[in-house]
Amino acid sequence: MAWTSPNTVLGLVLGLAGLPFGARIQWRAADLALVFHNWRWGPGGALTLGNVIIHTGEDLDAHCHTYAHKAGWGMEPSVCLADHERAHIYQYMALGPLFLPLYLLSGGVSARNRFERAADRYALSGRGWWPW
Repeated sequence: MAWTSPNTVLGLVLGLAGLPFGARIQWRAADLALVFHNWRWGPGGALTLGNVIIHTGEDLDAHCHTYAHKAGWGMEPSVCLADHERAHIYQYMALGPLFLPLYLLSGGVSARNRFERAADRYALSGRGWWPW
C-alpha cells in the first residue's frame, strides 16, 4: 500500500472534495480500499486511484457490463463492479506510481486498454488481474 500511496493521496483528495456534496465514506477490507459512495460528478460508475475508489452509486456490489460488451465485441455476462475495481487495486499495488502512466499509455478508459480487459477478466473469473 505504501508503494501506491501517491495515487492513494490523489484519490483521497478527490473523494474528500465530494463530502460536502453528499459523498459518504466506507472502508471495504475485502477490497483493501476506502470507498467514496454517492460521489456526484462524472458520467457514472467508479474510478480507482491507489487504494481509494470513487463511486457515483450507492452499492459497489452492483453489476455492470464489461468494457468489451459496451464496445460491442460480444455478449459477456455482467460483472460485479467491486470485483472489477478490486483488480485495479491489485494493479496499483503491484505497479505503484507507474500505474497511471502505463494505464494512460495503454489507451485510457477503453475496451482496448489491457488494464481494463484484465479487470473485466478478473471480475468474470476471479483470476487474471495482471494486464500482461
